[in-house]
Amino acid sequence: MNKKLTWIIWGLSASCLSAPVVAAALQTSLGTNGIDALRLHQAPYNLSGRKIAIGQVEIGRPGMFGWDKAVSKNRAISLAAVFLRNGPAKSNSGVDPHAYNVAGVMVSKDKALPGVAPNARLYSSAVGSTKNMGQPEECLSAQHVALQNSGDIRAINFSFGEPLSRDPRPEAVLDGNALLTLCIDWSTRIHNVVYAIAGNQGKGGIPIPTDNFNGVNVAFSSRRGGVFNKVDVSNLAGANEGVSGRLAGREFNTGGRRTIGIVAPGSNIPLLNPDGKLNKATGTSFATPHVTATVALLQELGDTKLRTKQANWSIDSRRHQVMKAVLLNSADKIQDSGDGLRLGMTKTLIDKQNQDWLSSDAYKDPKIPLDSQMGAGHLNAFRAYQQFNAGEWQPSAPVPPIGWDYRTVDALKSVEYVLAKPLKQGSFVAITLTWDRLIELNDNNKNQLFDVGENFSDRGLNNLDLYLVKADATNSDQGTVCSSISDIDNVEHIFCPIPAAGNYKIRVQYRQQVNEVTQPYSLAWWTVAGN
Repeated sequence: MNKKLTWIIWGLSASCLSAPVVAAALQTSLGTNGIDALRLHQAPYNLSGRKIAIGQVEIGRPGMFGWDKAVSKNRAISLAAVFLRNGPAKSNSGVDPHAYNVAGVMVSKDKALPGVAPNARLYSSAVGSTKNMGQPEECLSAQHVALQNSGDIRAINFSFGEPLSRDPRPEAVLDGNALLTLCIDWSTRIHNVVYAIAGNQGKGGIPIPTDNFNGVNVAFSSRRGGVFNKVDVSNLAGANEGVSGRLAGREFNTGGRRTIGIVAPGSNIPLLNPDGKLNKATGTSFATPHVTATVALLQELGDTKLRTKQANWSIDSRRHQVMKAVLLNSADKIQDSGDGLRLGMTKTLIDKQNQDWLSSDAYKDPKIPLDSQMGAGHLNAFRAYQQFNAGEWQPSAPVPPIGWDYRTVDALKSVEYVLAKPLKQGSFVAITLTWDRLIELNDNNKNQLFDVGENFSDRGLNNLDLYLVKADATNSDQGTVCSSISDIDNVEHIFCPIPAAGNYKIRVQYRQQVNEVTQPYSLAWWTVAGN
């Protein structure tokens, strides 16, 4: 009972067991009112995550058919493998309904209740009872999952976290230095994995590792008029809501760095229980797997392009920085009125105060790239497909209105992308720049693996800036139309209207060196070309 209680408390969720679910509501989070992923399952896209491996780490694990009695009557969720930390799972041990629910959002094959990527290969590890386990064991579990499928795991889902009260550091705060947070940022880079992390939820929640830099933290939306377009009230308040001194640094990142990257459906989500019965549940636990599994759909597309040797595609399409830039840049903010000027966005997302993105400090202040509650906006799998499908374009020649790139920039230098076509007056541009905080493993036994007792070194974050400038501008002081110039984030994000029709270019500037002289980055852009 105690273990079950721990899972319920530490899995970011609230359930209403066996709630009746009408068939029409079953697919809303995956349909056009949610993330619009069902369209990608159909022709001509036919994306289902096939041959793409993703991961899951939680306190417990989903049951595996043929291995665990709890799912002996339910074949809807097929798993590639299950583990206990960094070893094989014991039959009928550690099975958890919460972990099964989360897995179902990703890979359910149930016809009435399909997952986002039903044919993806899911590897799941249970950390085990929290009584004698902590962040080192959670790091071990994440590393073990990241090494599966011959080291080719594209995304890992974290629908749980650690409370600061259990962190061994004196006066622990969310400064990015908890062991598990450092582990996530290290593994992201070393194993090339997108970590989708459930955003902290509720007063005094489980915030570690939401202070990571290199992953994607997810808040959850609820329905208004059947559409997932409002940040749910159960999400933590934004930093601008007058946080008391007692909570400062304990539920929000220190120094004003924004926590949330993206929003996904998480309220009253219909789910499959291990016994095959339906359940409805709410929480960031169930928003996060929407993001994780969307990566699987995109990666299936990318691998198909590579296999068929399509132009403007390279193995860069597998980079975690590219996935992060694509997901954030394609997120819905403000519904398009049908003229395409707002990039075909399908919904207007509002925060808990019913304010939209155009009312946010992130929109108004170039030093703030993301909104405290909404991040870059609401996950839209189909728009992410459109963003990614546009292909990789190099700065050596003019680039099309939509595209992405992965490359490096040297300290105090810049890279410029000249847009091939003039932009339409009054249209919006969305541009996202992502790069990694540099975390290194203090590998005492030189086995190139994290082991319990080892730790990490934070080498810091190089400072990159992002500009949209007039094409004839020769330096960063001239012709700037919009900019994102945060000193503390490793995401820069521009969403702004074009004041006058004309030719423009995107500039990535390596402003300040903190560690290495050469910084890898990914860039995604979405603009509207004029006639």
